Amino acid sequence: MQDFFTIITAGGKGVRMGHATPKQFLPIGKKPILMHSIDAFASSGILCKIFLVLPKGQIEYWQQLCKTYSFTTPHEIVLGGKERFFSVKNALEKIPAYGITAIHDGVRPLVSKKTIVDCYKMALEKSNAIPYKDLTESIRKVSQSGSQSVNRADFKLIATPQMFDSNIIKQAYNQKFSPTFTDSASVAESAGVKINLVKTNPENIKITSPMDLALAEILIKEMA
Repeated sequence: MQDFFTIITAGGKGVRMGHATPKQFLPIGKKPILMHSIDAFASSGILCKIFLVLPKGQIEYWQQLCKTYSFTTPHEIVLGGKERFFSVKNALEKIPAYGITAIHDGVRPLVSKKTIVDCYKMALEKSNAIPYKDLTESIRKVSQSGSQSVNRADFKLIATPQMFDSNIIKQAYNQKFSPTFTDSASVAESAGVKINLVKTNPENIKITSPMDLALAEILIKEMA
């Protein structure tokens, strides 16, 4: 087993959720979303060190939540940056250039043990693993001249945890920031890394809206 490190990013403000509390701190299944996300890795069966990236203004609130919910899963807090790119980069500076590093959205609390293990195994074998879901609806490509139907089988929905050989992803994040970096896979690909896809569990949704929150409440009971 290689050393395993996990970076969980949690810089959301809850704007689309229409809630004063940042979405990662909203409760589902009797505890905040973010605690579920952390525990998913802690209970994966793969021993890992967890780094939680938070904006400066949310650290004290998180620490209070940990006391309120008696949350004791070990993790180290890292100060976030202006963009997600810089938040991940800050955490990568804490990680040595060996082993496997997972980078996960704090508002994906329902990632399964199987997804984590499958990604870890592929990252060990091929240096990276990016989880995906198949599209189930018809899609169209929009341009200035209108729109046209495209084959949905040619496209995938990308999720997290995205896992990489630690040295490779640390080097990739030495690049200059670009607005095209929508996730760590795009950062790695820009540095010349060939991306490998792994199918994730369908419940691995990103909670960004009230509908997502309601769905997560249902799913977490079914997965218990």
